[in-house]
Amino acid sequence: MSPADSDSSFAQRPPSVDALARTIAEHVELPAPLRVRCARMAIGSGGPDFAASAIALAQNLQLTMVQPVINATGVLLHTNLGRAPHLSENPQTVRASSLEFDVATGARGSRQSSLSVLLSELTGAEDAVVVNNNAAAVLLVLAAIAAGRDVTIARGESVEIGGGFRIPDVLEQSGARLIDVGTTNRTRTSDYRKAIQKRGNDVACIMRIHPSNFHIQGFTEHAPLEELSQLGVPVIADIGSGLIDARCQWLSGPPPQWLSQEPAAAQCLQAGAALVTFSGDKLLGGPQCGIIAGSRELVAACRAHPLMRALRPGSHVVAALQEVLLSYINKTVTTDIPFWQMATTTTEALQVRGEKMATALHQQCGLNAQLVPTQAMPGAGSTPGAFINSFALSLTGNHVAQLRKHRVPVIARTENGQTLLDLRSFDTRDDEEVVHALTLLK
Repeated sequence: MSPADSDSSFAQRPPSVDALARTIAEHVELPAPLRVRCARMAIGSGGPDFAASAIALAQNLQLTMVQPVINATGVLLHTNLGRAPHLSENPQTVRASSLEFDVATGARGSRQSSLSVLLSELTGAEDAVVVNNNAAAVLLVLAAIAAGRDVTIARGESVEIGGGFRIPDVLEQSGARLIDVGTTNRTRTSDYRKAIQKRGNDVACIMRIHPSNFHIQGFTEHAPLEELSQLGVPVIADIGSGLIDARCQWLSGPPPQWLSQEPAAAQCLQAGAALVTFSGDKLLGGPQCGIIAGSRELVAACRAHPLMRALRPGSHVVAALQEVLLSYINKTVTTDIPFWQMATTTTEALQVRGEKMATALHQQCGLNAQLVPTQAMPGAGSTPGAFINSFALSLTGNHVAQLRKHRVPVIARTENGQTLLDLRSFDTRDDEEVVHALTLLK
């Protein structure tokens, strides 16, 4: 029986708000005030089918809520899906935190002191500070050390990242002035030296920018950090993706090939960068935040800048980042951090999972899902052009819209007339839920 049939009088005259809100409750889980809101909107629309209109409004409202989803796209760090998955969805014990309280002395403490120690241990930095994302990290660094002065950036690194944010715009907001050096594809140390020495220029620092979601191939050249660090001005390396150490000592084997071209915080500092900035919710696998690490003097300037209070992270971010950093120090990353669990799962293990899921689908509803080899990607602008071998369940036709309507939305992709659900980008504990979603396809 349709929602409209449950009360045919709704089709002839406007129902009461209360009655319509109760009808919504039979179909959509929303708090009472929101059901009332949708009921009033439906009545205000003038019908003719008030119940159907109210339920549709409530369903659309529910879909706009931030909620857990199953990422079957094959993009491990999907920007639209929150990048690095949360460490845990389990509720925490309801307690206060020692965010700015020194437990040892009983006096006011710093929300960043433990993070500074952990980041210094992992990267070799003298000091570190954390803000709410990497764009904020770049903005704060430039405002603290280059406001009213010049900053040199290679022309090929003046990039635009997701959402239309451009490095030149961020730099302008900091109060610094941009000096482009070199050409789009080739920039040498001599280009930076020339800009520093040019009469009238007042270069406060050199910035190196991670290319994010694109890369230039062919006739290219980049000035080494080791050479740039000898030019007499600080070098700021915005490595973006957050690989903390190229040696990947938290893995049992050698660093994976897909990370071979990715800059890392520890190595950039060793090469002479005065500061590195990077995201916490990409390759690090933690919460959204921006990390600034390096020179004690320059980090202190960032910490003392008035913008710091506006950009600082809250207690939940501090606590989550602390747990992630402790996992790196304890070398338990591949068991503690979801991104690294997904990235390091063997293709053999994915194949076994996929075969079990395909068998279950055939037995439960006669659905013939094929298991096909595919390629996942790190995502979120990390390791541009790199892929990780994977397996996906493949179904003929486009089913992505219906899968999004499942009780836990399943986000898949289409390719050559097939719907693909990549096993590398979702947790094995969601396999049964994915199978259930697929059995409901019509």
